[in-house]
Amino acid sequence: MTRRRRRLYILLLCAIGLGSATALTLTAFQDNLVFFRSPSDIAREMPPPGRAFRLGGLVEAGSVERQGTTAEGRPTIRFRVTDGVSAVSVVFAGVVPDLFREGQGVVTLGVMSPDGVFRAREVLARHDETYMPPEVADALKRSGHWNPSQGAAPPAATWNTLEPGRPARSGT
Repeated sequence: MTRRRRRLYILLLCAIGLGSATALTLTAFQDNLVFFRSPSDIAREMPPPGRAFRLGGLVEAGSVERQGTTAEGRPTIRFRVTDGVSAVSVVFAGVVPDLFREGQGVVTLGVMSPDGVFRAREVLARHDETYMPPEVADALKRSGHWNPSQGAAPPAATWNTLEPGRPARSGT
């Protein structure tokens, strides 16, 4: 084997090793990537069942129901997340943050079940009266309920046209 051929084999082995490491890293990250979706996004295109994502919006007025506890003793809560156009039902087993309440911004992490209910494994609520998660603000801008050049985001009562007990105009 000549010196030139040996260098070529070493270079080829390094390229295969680097390619394999890159492929393994990307495969590992794919399971951990979590995308944000608003209720309107879900109404347009239902995510695949079992795929984790973040759902954000405002807790719909009159939608919070405490449903008892699970077999593990964790409290269960059901509520709807809305962006003013669509709403998605959410079920969460656990303790919600202190700032969680109707009309407040919320970001949930979980999966969509085949029956159209979002099963949250984590619920995050905003931390003061002026904060709104960037994803929620973007969803409000896209739906036309807020124009940042006209001032602060409006309170949910002024644009949340979804009424409790009435189905959303589109989506779940």
